[in-house]
Amino acid sequence: MYDIGTLYQAETVEHACRLLLEHPEAQVLAGGSDVLVQIREGRRAGKDFVDIYMLDELRGVSIDDEENIRIGSLTSFSHITKDPIIQKYINVLGEAVDMVGGPQIRAIGTIGGNTCNGVTSADSASTLMAWDAVMEVTGTEGVRRVPIKDWYIKAKQVDLRAGEIQTAILIPKESYENCFGHYIKYSMRNALDIATTGCSVNVRLSDDKSTFERVRIGYGVASPVPVRAPSAEEFINGKEITGENIKLFSEMVLEDINPRDSWRAGRALRRHISVVMADRAIRECVRLAGGEVHE
Repeated sequence: MYDIGTLYQAETVEHACRLLLEHPEAQVLAGGSDVLVQIREGRRAGKDFVDIYMLDELRGVSIDDEENIRIGSLTSFSHITKDPIIQKYINVLGEAVDMVGGPQIRAIGTIGGNTCNGVTSADSASTLMAWDAVMEVTGTEGVRRVPIKDWYIKAKQVDLRAGEIQTAILIPKESYENCFGHYIKYSMRNALDIATTGCSVNVRLSDDKSTFERVRIGYGVASPVPVRAPSAEEFINGKEITGENIKLFSEMVLEDINPRDSWRAGRALRRHISVVMADRAIRECVRLAGGEVHE
């Protein structure tokens, strides 16, 4: 049995927000793939919860009036991977979340839960960071949008205020149009393991496929929160697609990441593999975009 205090069933988004204000100690329950395990472990035992899992309005992928790709926060990982909009425009996100846990976890786990728990190892986080995602947050006072660079405040803490829930994740057209991405997860096992380090890169090439028009790179487990590597991005943007430029780009990520020592891996190893992953990921992006690296 699960040791739960009171479970409040939200009927609408507005109802969920009201319940959270009325019961400020209550926590949000979505898919439950993290929360229920933590209850069984005792870390959230006896807590009150506001259950939003039945809010179908928070599911699905669409393109909105502003041409953002809109991903409802309760959309499961398995649905994201199979969605035709994701496959057409940001297939790398589908590939990234397809590395979460096993099939059962991917069927129940949600993109909102993955980004609201605030952990740096979340497989979706580095890709969303690299694609300039925007978090749509709804509360009793209305809707606000939070750029992902401002979303992660510190480890396991995100910009959610009292009475708010995350309702969607938006990918702006400028971030996905003519862009090609690749995600690499380094872990001890190929499945059912969290990332030792994760690296997500996307590129937009010039029309003649000779230069990097725009490059974005995000990391997980390279800092207390998911991060970008702006020094490396600034260096490579506008440069020719050469092996030397890619080498320098990959080495420059070290200026912006700050991995830690842990029982999973040491800081030195994480720094080393971050450079290797940057090199491999950007090369794969070039290939996906129809370009060629000149050595």
